[in-house]
Amino acid sequence: MILLLAITILPACQGVPGEDGLDGDSLLGSVFEIEGDFTPANDWMLYFKFPNTIEVLESDAVLVYILWEQANKLDVWRLLPQTIILAEGILQYNYDYTLADVQIFLDGSLDLNTLLPAESQDQVFRIVVLPADFAMNNSMDVSNYNLVMKSFGLDKKAVVKIDLVEEKMDNTD
Repeated sequence: MILLLAITILPACQGVPGEDGLDGDSLLGSVFEIEGDFTPANDWMLYFKFPNTIEVLESDAVLVYILWEQANKLDVWRLLPQTIILAEGILQYNYDYTLADVQIFLDGSLDLNTLLPAESQDQVFRIVVLPADFAMNNSMDVSNYNLVMKSFGLDKKAVVKIDLVEEKMDNTD
């Protein structure tokens, strides 16, 4: 089974003309949060379809961050891919995307059926769409989630939380 987007939403933010450093053009950016379980039933993959209310351009950058831990009551986000070396082998959280969707998946050299719930269940991700102009004209370290958010002038309130529902994917395109 594949997980699909359950609701349609509006873009998470819009920049103010003239404040983005790009000749007065507005920046559009989107930040989505999803939570899900990696299981054999979903082929160890979470599927997120971009809402039809936003357009992801070929030149945009799509980044995915995993909630790695909480330190001193602060969320620690890490840019994917992330690799963990376990006694059973190597586990990697990774993703790919198209202009229509993002797939977050587990990979590695171990039997995924042996994963502990902490490694496969209740995993939280933030998907960030960086507009083409911003991605091309900014040399910031995108591995730093907080810096990316600050560059857009965003805080936690701008993150759109998405509930994923399980549905069968129709492969008859």
